[in-house]
Amino acid sequence: MTTVLVPSRPDYRRVFNEAFMAGLVALALTVTMVGLHTVSVQSRLVIEFRPADVAGAVALVFLGRLGIGLIREGLLIPVGSLAAAIALVGLFIPMPSDVLRVILVGGGAVLAIRSAWGLYDARGGAAAAEARAAKGTLMDRISAGVQAYTPQIALVAGIAALAFPMIVQERYWIDIAILVLTYIMLGWGLNIVVGLAGLLDLGYVAFYAVGAYSYALLSVHFGLSFWVCLPLAGVLAALAGLILGFPVLRLRGDYFAIVTLGFGEIIRIILLNWYNVTGGPDGINNIARPSFFGIAEFTPAPAEGQVAFHELFGLEFDGIHRVIFLYYLILILAIVVNIVSVRIRRLPIGRSWEALREDDIACQSLGINRRNIKLIAFTISAAFGGFAGSFFATRQGFISPESFTFLESAIVLAIVVLGGMGSQLGIVLAAILIIGLPEIFRELEQYRMLVFGMAMVGIMTWRPRGLLAHREPSVLLHGRKGRLRSLPDRPARPAAGGLRS
Repeated sequence: MTTVLVPSRPDYRRVFNEAFMAGLVALALTVTMVGLHTVSVQSRLVIEFRPADVAGAVALVFLGRLGIGLIREGLLIPVGSLAAAIALVGLFIPMPSDVLRVILVGGGAVLAIRSAWGLYDARGGAAAAEARAAKGTLMDRISAGVQAYTPQIALVAGIAALAFPMIVQERYWIDIAILVLTYIMLGWGLNIVVGLAGLLDLGYVAFYAVGAYSYALLSVHFGLSFWVCLPLAGVLAALAGLILGFPVLRLRGDYFAIVTLGFGEIIRIILLNWYNVTGGPDGINNIARPSFFGIAEFTPAPAEGQVAFHELFGLEFDGIHRVIFLYYLILILAIVVNIVSVRIRRLPIGRSWEALREDDIACQSLGINRRNIKLIAFTISAAFGGFAGSFFATRQGFISPESFTFLESAIVLAIVVLGGMGSQLGIVLAAILIIGLPEIFRELEQYRMLVFGMAMVGIMTWRPRGLLAHREPSVLLHGRKGRLRSLPDRPARPAAGGLRS
């Protein structure tokens, strides 16, 4: 007997109710975040209300949610055609602000693409759709392909990163690249605890701060160079991670996250109130810049007995030389962190972290010491955070407790989660999206964090496991193509009682 599925009628009432509720939420958010604007009138700040921007934002959210609901109900062609027309018309019709124009055009284009993809995915009938569903979504297949070609992608990305300063040669873009690489390094460090060991750490900024202040204090008060302070900052941050590890050994889940969050706040409060050592809210300035491996200084007139970088290589002095050197320095540090992380993952301790992440009770039943592997994860991750903190201090030349708030931990954690826990390339992609794009679109600073939050909600809705969530275990019983690895052939043992098949 063959069952024929007859498509049901679209539930317009449900779609309209969802769009209406989305509009109400948008109204509640945009009244204060978009509608109220402070302007200076005769040396006084006056609150100006912008109803047109609020009405436009609410209308766009309502229409966008309505389009998503109609697509879900199967009205792909009408919604896709209308969305494409709206996106095209939005380029020319007058709008209250450029931000609303961007949302209108971008939202229409997204709906049109979603409708076209739905039509493409529905080709061949229900049987073909089931076969494609068994293979996974498009992003699942892309993630699997990325993982399969990780060495080639890493090689191309490494060559592009090495050539970036030579191609761009603009300080603004190099500074953004340095910032992105710093967060990539932090993401790879946190990935050991969150992505491999499966422990939700909300206080990673504490190790970042310990590394930064360790370098600043050693440099300012003892006159040590960056190359001496860099390993010391990593060791001190690792010691802080080891100390943190003991109180949280028996905790799991939300309790573990709360304790790590409290540790991060404790470090920030100590830095804020220990004025005699850390400078309190005034911070520490005049932090020494790194030299060219102790050989030359990046100054136009070096001290007696020292050599300037431009004189050493016969160049004219240019301040961008130090910026390019800082770029290659953080690039090398990030690559070292990546290599160490990948190597450790293949060791027994790395496989123990993966076992702890998947099921800590089963991990303990296998005889794995959970306390020791948690301590090792915290210590190594904290050391990487300390290295990044020392680089941050030498790059800025000034640090204060305001640079190490909970928001920094949240951003690094968002990079790890959005990229895909356990995925090194996913962290690179997420860092570029979270750190690089907001810096590029700095002109939209009034709406930048709003768009950032909306993008995070969208990614977590459609890709809850991250952009590149596909990950393979460190040890495979079968080859990548499904073939058994080379095992010695053994004769089949007869069944009980001497019976043979």
